[in-house]
Amino acid sequence: MMKINKENSLVRGKGASGKFIAVLISFILVLPALHAQNEKKHRGYVSSVGIRMIRINPGVYNRGCQEGDYDERPVHQVQITKPFYIASTEVTNSAFEQFMPEHKKMRGKFNTSYNDDDPVVFVSWNDAVAFCKWLSAKEKKNYRLPTEAEWEYACRAGTTTFYSTGDTLPSGYRKGNLKGDLGGYATAIPDPKKAAPNLKVGQTPPNAWGLYDMHGNVEEWCSDWYGPYHPEKQKDPVGPVDGDFKVTRGGSHTCEFEFVNRDPNPQKTITLRYLSSANRSSSMPEDRNWLIGFRIVQADPINESGRYPMAPKPLCFQNVSQNRPDLTLLPEEAKGKPYFKGPIPYVIPPVAPADPNMPFYYHNHVPAITELPNGDFLAIWYNTLRESGRELKYVASRKRYGSDKWDPVSVFFDSADRNEHGGAIWWNGGDTIFHFSGFSAANSWYYLALVMRYSTDNGATWSKPRFINPERGYQNMPIASVIRDRKGRIILTCDAVPWGEGGSVVWISEDEGKTWNKPATGKPAPVFKEGEKGAWIAGIHAPIVELPDGALMSIGRGDNINNTQGKSISTDGGITWTYSASGFDPIGSGQRSTLQRLSDGNIFFATFTPKIMLTDETGNKKEGSGLIAALSEDGGKTFPYIRLVVNEKQPGKYNGWGWQHEFEMTSLKAEPKGYVTSTVARNGLIHLISSGNEYIFNEKWIKTLPPAF
Repeated sequence: MMKINKENSLVRGKGASGKFIAVLISFILVLPALHAQNEKKHRGYVSSVGIRMIRINPGVYNRGCQEGDYDERPVHQVQITKPFYIASTEVTNSAFEQFMPEHKKMRGKFNTSYNDDDPVVFVSWNDAVAFCKWLSAKEKKNYRLPTEAEWEYACRAGTTTFYSTGDTLPSGYRKGNLKGDLGGYATAIPDPKKAAPNLKVGQTPPNAWGLYDMHGNVEEWCSDWYGPYHPEKQKDPVGPVDGDFKVTRGGSHTCEFEFVNRDPNPQKTITLRYLSSANRSSSMPEDRNWLIGFRIVQADPINESGRYPMAPKPLCFQNVSQNRPDLTLLPEEAKGKPYFKGPIPYVIPPVAPADPNMPFYYHNHVPAITELPNGDFLAIWYNTLRESGRELKYVASRKRYGSDKWDPVSVFFDSADRNEHGGAIWWNGGDTIFHFSGFSAANSWYYLALVMRYSTDNGATWSKPRFINPERGYQNMPIASVIRDRKGRIILTCDAVPWGEGGSVVWISEDEGKTWNKPATGKPAPVFKEGEKGAWIAGIHAPIVELPDGALMSIGRGDNINNTQGKSISTDGGITWTYSASGFDPIGSGQRSTLQRLSDGNIFFATFTPKIMLTDETGNKKEGSGLIAALSEDGGKTFPYIRLVVNEKQPGKYNGWGWQHEFEMTSLKAEPKGYVTSTVARNGLIHLISSGNEYIFNEKWIKTLPPAF
């Protein structure tokens, strides 16, 4: 073997070959150092908090997926014009807690992210931005969150398939992820009775550019406001100028992995791949939950001037009149006479040019309605294929003043890939409309936060949503029943539990929605029996009304008393409730009741019954069934006036949506199911909606016997 030393003539030789070999050997000797410099220049470095940063060179790719969810279209070309460094893994607990040591108390919450090398969760978008600013000051470099375009470019790593691994994602990436179906799936929370999912960063194979955990593990905050894609070619896009929600990418552990359903009915067709390169999710920037973390980028600051304008408003927010007509006037045919109109469909499928950001699904349910200061009526409800699905969103229709028809449906409130379960909308009698919504971390209505927003221009624009209660759990699913009591308090009811019975609770604001309290906080679940008392209302989906004497009354579903719907009365402002039998038949799945106090103090109640004996104006008696309207003149003690909610002059088949769809209406058969709710207009007319239809009537109609059967 040749030795290299001072005596070696090949090194010290005077000839050309000796000089060449000397240079070669010198190069070999310095090669490790050159390689290290090259690695630092082209592949990255390790930050001061121990996160490896990978250099990503400029390039061009097609963003989105033609075979993906609606918000992944249109597919469009994006050019990344400058190199940037992106973290090879998500920011870990140990790295983040160098910035925010107190975060350590969040480890293990919801059985998630216990260890130093687990990705940090329970961090808001604002927390992630603050970490980037702290690290920037620490290292004198600009750190920030990736743009949505940078994130997908880095995730794809040159691929064009659903995942960087191809059109399928190996099982190792799916950490507790289930495959969805029409029947629903898990609640996106790791089972506390089982071992926590192993979320340690960097355990699955990296993509071609050396990045780990871009598919699954935890979702990752991006810098962009969420908004629809633009079709044209773009350079370094940075999203819209504003929005309600910030983009998250990559999908997470425990949630549904994918759900693809093909059906001849386009309202039942859906394509969802929550862990794919193109999938887009979003959440409120204040949100902290067990599914969202982040990774960082080191690059030039974002060019704020490159943000594009907001998308056109959905139809329900367009061309909204700000007039204040005299809305106390009754229609001529309703003055002193029985008045009834309906069923009037309010679930009107979108028509061309449809809202491009709103697929319309088969299942329409859980509505709320209010009159607006300008005389319009606004109805909201959720549209989905599965009640537990992440595709669920709240949509709306507006019936404009002077019109008998509702507008086609359009988007009202939707955080991408979050189940916004339960909604209420209420006009405070002044200039403000309140909207309340449940807000899941992913799918299902089991664990919701409670959010609200408001409008002061008849629903043309809305404030950004804010949390009433950011902690996900029970007692946060709004019911379409909001009142103001004689003390001026706003009272909202919410389901206390996520199943078919178990009670409801009230949330109360004494300062026009600025702050809220829940009297039931810390109180045990009551025993719902005749004469018993407790801090909860008997029954779920419970509407509420203030009686003429100032007491509160509610009649809920489930928790039946003496084989009737349970009635709850509170004489101390909602702190304590006393339970008794209402006398109304129990209701079940696909059904909900509504209560209103009328201007004369009488109490209106609508519910369902499987069988009721009816008397017509000739004295004949026959058995009927379905949706009934009832009236009490003694503060809810008795309801002597009961009428089937049908239009005897227009029998036929109607679409009830929800869980029933087509139903037949006759003089003896009303809608058999529906989540009814109601509002009382300033002219005294009652507007009752089911899961798909509106009925308008007055007290006189309820008190009048129907025409001959």
